[in-house]
Amino acid sequence: MVSLIDVYIGRAENELRLAKALLLLSGKEDVKIQLEAERGDTFYSAVISNAYYAIFYVAKALLLTKGITTKAPEVHKKTIDDFKKEFVVTGILDYKLLEIYREMIISADELLGLFEREKWKRGNFTYKVASEANLPFAEESVKNAKIFVQNILAVLENR
Repeated sequence: MVSLIDVYIGRAENELRLAKALLLLSGKEDVKIQLEAERGDTFYSAVISNAYYAIFYVAKALLLTKGITTKAPEVHKKTIDDFKKEFVVTGILDYKLLEIYREMIISADELLGLFEREKWKRGNFTYKVASEANLPFAEESVKNAKIFVQNILAVLENR
């Protein structure tokens, strides 16, 4: 039987793969034609959204290891708040990351910052900005999601 933690990990990994694929697709005119998209179509706002959800789901997976579930209403706010309270303020995440990445330490504050920035960008760029203007933000989102997901997965593997 698959645990809910594994379900969230799978969703996070899938969202990250989709974000990378959509970023790549946005620059490949021949692939767009194959998929019956318009030549000028870009999917950068979707990249930002999918990158955010990769972070969101892996954070939910980590929270479940402490028996914490977050639900609507305000599931995104609750997830960030609980993540900060359980893993950042307590220093748990910093310590585990120190063990895993002796030379490449990413502080829990930086990880939380990525999570908060991606949530903000998902809301602002998905709904308010023309897609073609989002390329630099989409690239940053994929980079941030990769950092966040890789580090949280490493913590989950060593629990």
